[in-house]
Order: sequence, then structure tokens, then C-alpha cells
Amino acid sequence: MSLQSTDQIADLITRIRNADKVGKTEIRVPTSKLKVAVVDVLVKNGYLASYDVEEGKPRGILHIVIANPGEAARINEIEKVSKPGRRVYTAVEDIPTVKSGRGAVIISTSKGLMTGREAKKNCLGGEILVRVW
Repeated sequence: MSLQSTDQIADLITRIRNADKVGKTEIRVPTSKLKVAVVDVLVKNGYLASYDVEEGKPRGILHIVIANPGEAARINEIEKVSKPGRRVYTAVEDIPTVKSGRGAVIISTSKGLMTGREAKKNCLGGEILVRVW
């Protein structure tokens, strides 16, 4: 049995969404550099409470705190935009706004993962990975 899904970001997003829907405050997923980068952007923008990486063999575990106990989750909806069968790329002038600026898109740029606002500020386009609000 393989721990690797075909789309690791879609798997991460689905785990976060499902845990949020049933009221869990934290989850544990197999780690990768891309998952850590996506979760780091979500934490920096206030959509997740915190995360840490537990080293292990053959693969570490990414421990994500969705919301602190007693708090409501900060994510209303989270979805994967670019899929393996259909990649979605955008130029800097076409970066979408989510819910009139209340949400965010995570974009994979040549300078790393960042939100749409940061990408516009740095004049960078790229692949739209996640939409969250």
C-alpha cells in the first residue's frame, strides 16, 4: 500500500476540508516539501492555527492544527484549482480575487509559493494551486 496519492496537494486539501467539517481541530498527514509550503502560506495568512513537522523514517509527519480548542475554524471553504489533468496558469494582471478580497489564492511562482496579493506585489504570475476563504 502506497502512502503517496497522485495529487498530494488535493489529498492535503481534502483532509483539511473533511477534518473541518467533522469538527476536528488537528490532523496528521505524511509530509513533503510542497505540503509544508502550502500549509506555511495558510498559517501565515491566518487560515490555519499552526503546524510542525515530526521527522521519521521513511517519511516524516506533518502535524496541522486547524483551530485551537474552543475556537471556530477560520476556513469556510478550500478547494484545489489546478489539477493534474488541467493546469491553471495566470499572468500577474489576471490573478483572481476571492470573495471581494476576503479570500486568497495560493500561487506557485518562480520565487516559491505565495498568495495572489504577494504575487501581484512582486509582479509574478504562475500556477494557481488553491483557493481559500
